Amino acid sequence: MNKPNDYLMEKYELLKDDLRSLGSVAVAFSSGVDSTFLLYAAREALGDQMLAVTASSCSFPVRELEEAKACCRNLGVRHVIVETNELEIEGFSHNPKNRCYLCKRALFEKFLEIAAKEGIREVVEGSNLDDNGDYRPGLAAVAELGIKSPLRHIGFTKDQIRILSKYFDLPTWDKPSYACLASRFPYGEEITEKKLYMIDQAEQFLMDLGFRQVRVRIHGNLARIELASDAFDTFTEEIRKKVHARFKELGFIYVALDLLGYRTGSMNETLT
Repeated sequence: MNKPNDYLMEKYELLKDDLRSLGSVAVAFSSGVDSTFLLYAAREALGDQMLAVTASSCSFPVRELEEAKACCRNLGVRHVIVETNELEIEGFSHNPKNRCYLCKRALFEKFLEIAAKEGIREVVEGSNLDDNGDYRPGLAAVAELGIKSPLRHIGFTKDQIRILSKYFDLPTWDKPSYACLASRFPYGEEITEKKLYMIDQAEQFLMDLGFRQVRVRIHGNLARIELASDAFDTFTEEIRKKVHARFKELGFIYVALDLLGYRTGSMNETLT
C-alpha cells in the first residue's frame, strides 16, 4: 500500500500532538469514517488515557452499534455504551430546524458526565473541515459545551481522512457516509419510533441487495430512495418490484426513486 505524501503524514502527527495536549479524551464514537479515524489517532497518541463513548438509540441502527463494538475490541479501546432516547428530548420529535442541536446538546451533556466519572479531561468528536459547508446546527452545541473537534482544528478533509484510514488499514476507509436516521425526515414532520424502524429496515433491505450508498427519506407515507448515481443502472425492474413489495410490508404506500441520486443534506434543500 502506498504511503500518503509527507504533507498528510505531518498533518497526522500534528493531530496526535493535539490529542496529547488534551491529556485524556473520551471519543464520541459512531463507527463512521471520521470517528473511527479519530479513535485510532487517539489510541496511538494517548494509549490507555482515552476511551470511546457510543450512544445506543432508536435512531442508531443495530448494525452500526455492532460495528462500533467490534472496532473497539480490535483496537483494544475501552468502550462505554450509553442508552439514550432522543424522542424524550423536549421538542425533538416535532423535528424543528434545530433538531440536531437539541439532540447533540443532550447527547454531549451525557458524554461529559461519563468523561467526568471516568476521570477523563476532554470529550472529542469527529467533524471534519467539509462539515463547515452544510447546515450543521449540532456544531453549535459542540461549541457551547466546549467539546473539542481535533479533525476540524487541524484541518482534515473527508478525502484526507479516507486516504490515511486506508493506509492504517482501518475497515472504514471506504465506508459510505452515514447520518442518524432522524435526518431522513423533512423538517416539521413528526419523528416516531415506528417511522425510524421503517426507515432502518428499508435501508437495510437496499444494502442487503448490494447498494452501498443509500438513503430512504420519508415523506408521510412515501419513501424517497436516494442511490449513488452510478447504481441507477443496477436498479432493474426485478429489483424495483422486490423493493416496492418490501417497502409496502414495512408500511409505505408509495415508493419513489430520487432522480438526482444520493447527496448529503438533501433535507436542507428546503431551507433558505
